[in-house]
Amino acid sequence: MSRFGQNFLIDLNLVDLIADSAGLRKTDVVLEVGTGIGSLTSRLSDQAGAVLTVEIDANLHQMASEELEGRSNVRLIHGDALRNKNALRDDLMGQIRDAITRIGDEARFLLVANLPYNVATPIISNLLLETPPPDVMVVTIQKELGDRIVASPGNKDYGALSVWIQSICDCEIVRVLPPTVFWPRPKVHSAILRIDLAPERRAAFADLSYFHQMVRSLFFHRRKFLRSVVISAMKGRMDKADVDQVLAELGHEGNVRAEQLSVEQIQGVAEALRVAESNAKQA
Repeated sequence: MSRFGQNFLIDLNLVDLIADSAGLRKTDVVLEVGTGIGSLTSRLSDQAGAVLTVEIDANLHQMASEELEGRSNVRLIHGDALRNKNALRDDLMGQIRDAITRIGDEARFLLVANLPYNVATPIISNLLLETPPPDVMVVTIQKELGDRIVASPGNKDYGALSVWIQSICDCEIVRVLPPTVFWPRPKVHSAILRIDLAPERRAAFADLSYFHQMVRSLFFHRRKFLRSVVISAMKGRMDKADVDQVLAELGHEGNVRAEQLSVEQIQGVAEALRVAESNAKQA
């Protein structure tokens, strides 16, 4: 049953905790990825206005359809939530936007899910680029991934994902879960993570997609110094002298690495490069 990377929560108190941690309202539109047999879905249906739930496994989708029959606020999709690792399936956000429109001005969009381990990163990361992004995400993921998302500069877990999510959200680990609460048992611990969008921080970016791509580039070679990473990322777009000037103006000369910089400092690097690149094109 777990050939798609799914492990099912068998402690129903923890299923309740996931739903409760989202603080759902009747005006909420909830996306769930990984319906399973519908245990969490039914709780979401009880508390939210509309639930869109996606399951890739045909057998599980059939079981969930029977379990959730008669729940008019639930829509089940059989298929992959992702079109590829960098994008959600085409119809998903359209259905979310339709549900938000039906509910009206008070609607919030949430992701609440026991995420299959193998899609957790692209689901969370890509949703934050969407329109609208989720106001809240409450997800069960590998603890290792949760640690990466909440990590601080200088920590071994700190990287592109930490910076990307912390730049536009507040994140906290709600509970660490041992393997024994799942079937089949994973080999690792899991965590319930809550992510709250900070709309004003997100709106402050001149080009959110540029920032997202640049952050990934800055951490692509973790052990390299920042200068060589930036030169590599900007190859064909800016020459070395211009890169050196940008970094010098920011005070990032010498042997600094991206993982030593704070979230705000990396934002500064990305924005300075965006402006410099834009100016170079116009020159």
